[in-house]
Amino acid sequence: MTDQAVDTGGVELSEPASARSRFLGRTRELKELRADIERAGLDTLAGRKAPRARVLLIAGRPGSGRTALARELVRQVADRYPDGVLRARLSEPDGTPVPTETAARELLTALDLPAPAGAAADDLSGALREALADRRVILLLDDAATAQQVDDLLPDTADCLAVVVAQGPLTGISDVRPCTLGGLDTKSAVELLSRYTGSVRVTVDPRAAEGLVEVCQGQPAALTLAGGWLAARPQAAVADLAKQLRAEGGDTTPLSRVFGLVHRTLPGAAARTLRLLALAPAGLVDPQTASALAGCSVDGARTTLDDLTAMGLLRTVDSPLPQYEVPGCLHPLLRALTETRDRPAELTLARARMLERTVRLLQSCRAITETDSPQAREKLLGMPRALRFPSPRAAADWLALRRPALLASARLAVADGELDTLARRLLSQLVRAMVAHYGTQAAAADLYGVHGLVLDVAERRNLPRERAAALLNLGDLDARTGRTADALARYRAALAAGREANDPYATGRAMESVGGAYLELADYDRAADWFGRALAERLARDERADAARLYGRTAAAHTYAGRYGDAQRDWRAAAVFLRRLGDVAGHARALSELARVQEYAGRPEESLHTCQEALDWARRADDARLQAALHLRVADTLDHLGDPTAAGLHRGAAERMLKEEPAEGDTSDPAPEQGANACEIRSAPAED
Repeated sequence: MTDQAVDTGGVELSEPASARSRFLGRTRELKELRADIERAGLDTLAGRKAPRARVLLIAGRPGSGRTALARELVRQVADRYPDGVLRARLSEPDGTPVPTETAARELLTALDLPAPAGAAADDLSGALREALADRRVILLLDDAATAQQVDDLLPDTADCLAVVVAQGPLTGISDVRPCTLGGLDTKSAVELLSRYTGSVRVTVDPRAAEGLVEVCQGQPAALTLAGGWLAARPQAAVADLAKQLRAEGGDTTPLSRVFGLVHRTLPGAAARTLRLLALAPAGLVDPQTASALAGCSVDGARTTLDDLTAMGLLRTVDSPLPQYEVPGCLHPLLRALTETRDRPAELTLARARMLERTVRLLQSCRAITETDSPQAREKLLGMPRALRFPSPRAAADWLALRRPALLASARLAVADGELDTLARRLLSQLVRAMVAHYGTQAAAADLYGVHGLVLDVAERRNLPRERAAALLNLGDLDARTGRTADALARYRAALAAGREANDPYATGRAMESVGGAYLELADYDRAADWFGRALAERLARDERADAARLYGRTAAAHTYAGRYGDAQRDWRAAAVFLRRLGDVAGHARALSELARVQEYAGRPEESLHTCQEALDWARRADDARLQAALHLRVADTLDHLGDPTAAGLHRGAAERMLKEEPAEGDTSDPAPEQGANACEIRSAPAED
């Protein structure tokens, strides 16, 4: 596996393209860190094999170049770890620790391994450790907030290496000697400065450059901002900048002093845009987001973002579409500025514009996939050109690239609490776009979190219909991942919410789902009872297709319980409904299941007659695979009746049909589906 980035985050500031390939300074720190890899640990000294990965901790304040050092170390030793590098960021831009389940899920996804939706943190971290047990990887954990975060993700093998970046020592991780960063050495710091200012301005006044380095205390982030400020002002002297920064003094940090100067000297519109970037979800911003926040054109926002990047205030993200990152060390400074310079109403309006723009982009992202819908095409053409995607592939690429920011935007919108109407629209469109491009199964992990947010808003605003929908969706995801007891609790809560909202659809769906959960738990009596309640609701509203499905599900519960008479009655009812609906294939399947139950009941002659009738209906439906399955069932029944010759003829017919059809799974013995989304009528074999 090659170098994989789980999160596009980082804290170091961007540099000019020519500078990015050359790491500056930290020779001593790199030597010590590399030596620490080989150092014998406490377990080795005690005669025991090291049970876990070696942890190298790089500690330093944001802006000290700690992430840059970690990446350089990883680059130097990567060849020792042939299975690649996994990266995860353990803190949000605002400093909130990332939950273990989120980090573990992202790492598993990077390994192309399943991470069940809604799985507990212990299960996901256990799956990650199991996956890394036979691999040699480097785990780069950036911006760790607590020792527990790191401990939960550490592989149980000494063949892996964990490089951890944190603000200070992480007590609780054994056998770790932190590498604490100060400023760069003067030579390296001056070289960093000259990459922005050019060598001439440094050469003509080397003492001034060294003085500026001293004022900035060798901190890479402060030097980068100082260099960007000087690069934008070719006539400014290095000595004058150092003098200005010294004059400010006070208890402020070098970074805050340089940043304050840079912000004050920005044009008004650019300074306002920079401040509003503190609202960018996940610290990631593209021209559309910046345009919405600032209330300007997309082209104007792109120009401003590029200008801010050239000054070291943003860093570009390596991606096929223009995207930028707000350096982590600048987040608290930007937040402090917005609190003092911008009125709360203006910030709320900026958030609203950003959410509205995101909603419309998600609508466009989904609409481009609905090429057969005239309404969708008309709606798409009615959108501004700047919000349209040229193709479904372009929309899918945008969705994948912006996924971290979109999910963060949803979380922030719900947490804000002031824009719940926009938050609800955002959540709805996010679900629809993900399902349209990825499908429910592939997007399940993200959808689980989104449905949880929908539930939060519904409970806060007392919206029982939306609460019922969210609970049903969460229950379905729980059921698909084997958490049937959890799913049952969700379905019961959804039933109560559906009744409160007087929503017959939610109520009926919840009843059927409760029955499906009991069926999965092998409580067949309760399953049949709940399917019967849901059936009564459907019959009362004359919803015949749904009634036919529920007759089949009730029959399945009776079959499992050994009540073959009740099962035969329900399958006959299902067959009648399907025939009246004109569903020829469905009618054939219902008869096929009736024949199965008749055989379980010890009535092979009746089963044979029903199976032959089903075969006739399958021919009318032109369903070759169903015909083949029925031929095989007829053959089995004929064997039981002592006619092997006729049985052989039917098996031969089935084999010829299956050779002509592409393999799509065995339809001869379908199993029941869990949840209310089971669309086909299915039964299951009982014990002979």
